[in-house]
Amino acid sequence: MNNLYQALNDYVHKVQREIGATAAAVYLIKNDVVVNEWYSGRHGADTTFRAVDAHTQFNVASIRKTYLGLAVSLLMEEGLIHSIDDEVGKYLTELTGTAAEGVTLRHLLTHTHGLVESEGQLQREFDPGMGWAYRNVGIRMLTRLVAQLSGQTLSSFMKDRVFNPYGLQETGWRTEYADELIYNYYTDPNSPAGPNDSDAGDQSNLFVSARDLARWGHIHLRKGQLNGDQLVPARVFERLTEMQTPESVPMSEPRNGYIWWLQHATPRNQLGERLPDGSSLILGVTGCACIVVPKYNAVIVRMYNQLSNPEGYHYLEDIRTFGNLAADLLRARTIFSARAGCGVM
Repeated sequence: MNNLYQALNDYVHKVQREIGATAAAVYLIKNDVVVNEWYSGRHGADTTFRAVDAHTQFNVASIRKTYLGLAVSLLMEEGLIHSIDDEVGKYLTELTGTAAEGVTLRHLLTHTHGLVESEGQLQREFDPGMGWAYRNVGIRMLTRLVAQLSGQTLSSFMKDRVFNPYGLQETGWRTEYADELIYNYYTDPNSPAGPNDSDAGDQSNLFVSARDLARWGHIHLRKGQLNGDQLVPARVFERLTEMQTPESVPMSEPRNGYIWWLQHATPRNQLGERLPDGSSLILGVTGCACIVVPKYNAVIVRMYNQLSNPEGYHYLEDIRTFGNLAADLLRARTIFSARAGCGVM
C-alpha cells in the first residue's frame, strides 16, 4: 500500500531526524480509500517508550482550533448565532465598551480582529478587518461563546455532536497520561503544547491519532457524509473552507475559512504553491498537519511530536515542501489512473 507514496514517507522521516522528533506518522486517503499509512519512532527518546502505531495519539496543538470552528458553524445552523458578521459583544456582553467594539465573529475566525491582551486588558494592534495576525485572544473568545450558547464545554459539545456520531474515538482533550498518548511534551516546563489540566476544550491538549485526523479531514472533504449518511447538514461543513476573510484585508495577507488556511498566493501562506485551488490546511506547532485536496479527492496527514526548531530548520519551507510533494504524487497518480482507465500506458 505504501509504495506509491514512499517518497512522502521518506521526506517526513528525513525531517523527523532533522528536528529531533521521536515520533512521526503519515496517513493518506484518496477516493475514500486509505492508500498510505506509515509510522515511525517511539513516544519518547529511548527504547523504553512505546513504538508509534495506529493507536498513537499526538498532541495536535493549534489544529484544535478547527474543531472550534466547526462548533461555531453548528451553532449557526441551530440559529443560536445569527451571522458571523455579528459583533462578538452581542453574545459576550462583558466585552461591550472594550477594545473589542466593532470586532465580529468573522474577524475572530479569520485572525483579522487586531486584538492583543496586555496585563489582562484588551488592546488594538490594528483596526478590525484591516490586517491579519495570529493571536489566541480571539480563539479564547470563541471558546467562551460556544460554552455560553451551547450550555456545554467545547469538548463535551464536540463529543456529543461530532466525535461520537462520526466514530472519532481516538480524539479528545486529555489531562492525564495514557499508554496511547505521546506525553513527552509535558516533561518540558516551557512546552509549546501549553498546560493540560483542563478537559473543557480551552487548552492546547487535544490528542488525535493520525487516522482520526485523516478522518476529520475526510469528513470535511465529504461535507459531513459518512458511509452515504448525512449526519450533519452539508452547509455546516461548506462554511468552514469557504473564503471568509474580509475583503478589506490586504491581498498580501493569508486567507482563511473558519480558521482553516485556504490556498492563496501570498508569501505568508502555509500551503505549497503546487497544491491546487480549493485546497485547505490545518496545522499545529508540534508539526502535525492535515491537508484537504478536493481536486484529487484526497486528505493528507502528517504527525510529529516536535518540541523545537533546530538551527537551520525553516518551518514554513518544510510545510510547503510537504504539501508540494503530496500534490505532485497525487497529480501523478491521477494522471496514471486516467491513462490506465483509457488503456493508455
